[in-house]
Amino acid sequence: MEANNCPVESTIELIGGKYKALILWHLSEKTLRFSELKKSVSGATAKMLTQQLRELEAHDLIHREVFPIIPPKVEYSLTELGRSLLPILVAMRDWGASYLKSKNLDANCFMMGQDPLGQKNEMKI
Repeated sequence: MEANNCPVESTIELIGGKYKALILWHLSEKTLRFSELKKSVSGATAKMLTQQLRELEAHDLIHREVFPIIPPKVEYSLTELGRSLLPILVAMRDWGASYLKSKNLDANCFMMGQDPLGQKNEMKI
């Protein structure tokens, strides 16, 4: 029997956690320390954020660098594989903005107006 290797299922497995897409988006801008991510990802407990970061690291989407100093310093950044997901995240943002507009709602999150791909934002909503 052949294994079921569904591309959409695989993608959701990688970025489907409650905060994973937000973490990836924030790391698209720059390398961040845990405390900076905690402030940026509102609503996430330290335990949940740690779990999501570990899963992203296990899938090679982010890099975790530990500096041997006291107090400990840990920084997170996107890997090339993680960076390759940015067009998908931008498409999700744009689709969500269009959906909200169709429901007469304003898209008003931090992602609006940002372009992690470094291109002109030509989003027509």
